[in-house]
Amino acid sequence: MTEAATGAAGPAEPYVLDPRGTDPHPVNEQLRERGPAAPVVLPGGVDGFVVTGHDELRDFLGHPHVAKDACHFAALRRGEIPEGWPLRTFATVPGMTTADGADHRRLRSLVTRAFTPRRVELLRPRVTELVGELLDDLAEAADEGGGTADLRRHFAFPLPMSVICELLGIGPEPRLRLHRLSNLIVSTDISPAEAVAANREIMAILAQVAADRLADPGDDLTSALIAAREDDGDRLSEEELVGTLLLMIVAGHETTLNLITNAVRALCAHRDQLELVRSGRAGWDDVVEETLRHNSPVSYFPFRYPVRDLEVGGTVIPAGTPVLAGYSAAGRDPRAHGKDADRFDVTRPPSRHLSFGHGAHYCLGAPLARLEATTALEALFTRFPGLDLARPEEELPRHRSLVGNSVQILPVRPVP
Repeated sequence: MTEAATGAAGPAEPYVLDPRGTDPHPVNEQLRERGPAAPVVLPGGVDGFVVTGHDELRDFLGHPHVAKDACHFAALRRGEIPEGWPLRTFATVPGMTTADGADHRRLRSLVTRAFTPRRVELLRPRVTELVGELLDDLAEAADEGGGTADLRRHFAFPLPMSVICELLGIGPEPRLRLHRLSNLIVSTDISPAEAVAANREIMAILAQVAADRLADPGDDLTSALIAAREDDGDRLSEEELVGTLLLMIVAGHETTLNLITNAVRALCAHRDQLELVRSGRAGWDDVVEETLRHNSPVSYFPFRYPVRDLEVGGTVIPAGTPVLAGYSAAGRDPRAHGKDADRFDVTRPPSRHLSFGHGAHYCLGAPLARLEATTALEALFTRFPGLDLARPEEELPRHRSLVGNSVQILPVRPVP
């Protein structure tokens, strides 16, 4: 990856991404034919790029001349991106996901002081308890549904949402609303008015959460974030706190929801791989890591911006271009994962997947996601060893988003 001279040869004709979302893997095959980095047209006719090659994406994520601050987003700076653009929140939400350099280090340090490995590990008994309760709910829903139930609705969604809300000190009442608003925020197939309304409502809910915890601190992460301060007394501003809560709600449940859903889909489609785990020849952690590689919960994550023209895999990405991290593509890059990269194989050597990112912005929630997913999958298939899909995979409606990578429902037969 090198800085490029101005006037270098332009890229190939851009690939128009479908804002309604689709199975990303056939799209990724077409994108890979254009090289490890390909020009694309984002929703609303915005020019962008996606990096699909594993090695190229790893290098791009850690490159010193690649930024996350939207001040480098040339079209936004020129006033060409409307307020209701469905991906605008990803670019402009205040917090560590849109910060660079010293500002990012400051914000990440403050969050890290509150979101400690010890705090995550202390959640293990509660995660196990929740999983047991939700398996009862899944069985009850199947009894009421003639033997079938939506695993996503009754199990894969309430687990991470309950965990992240309990962690943040958010009561049960707003959780379903937060999930629906989160779905709208990651959707790329909604109207500008819907995008603006969803963003304003979720920020208002989280601002109230922050105000409540400020007035009445508790033993929760929001209170810890409010109390966290650097040695010089610096702390999160109200805007930064609400932006951090938004990140944790969206990333803290949407990705784990998709991870659990995609793992169940894969194991139901590959019973031989499930048998390897049951026989002890592979572990549930192997299932989670292979799912992260094979069918990343996030397909194309917005945004990074080269601060100067940058050559990636032989293609020049102009300075200020919004670039998607093609996690679903990188996970099946045959140059990194072999000719059988499309095959789901839980015995594959330790994965080098990038699904939690790479470099300074590596996902702080990765340990929690792994804890939730391994606990959920082991308990699910222990209690329901005959669990299988109740509808063919090809009939399952997909998320209407370029960002999230999963299906909207997952009807299953939870057979003991």
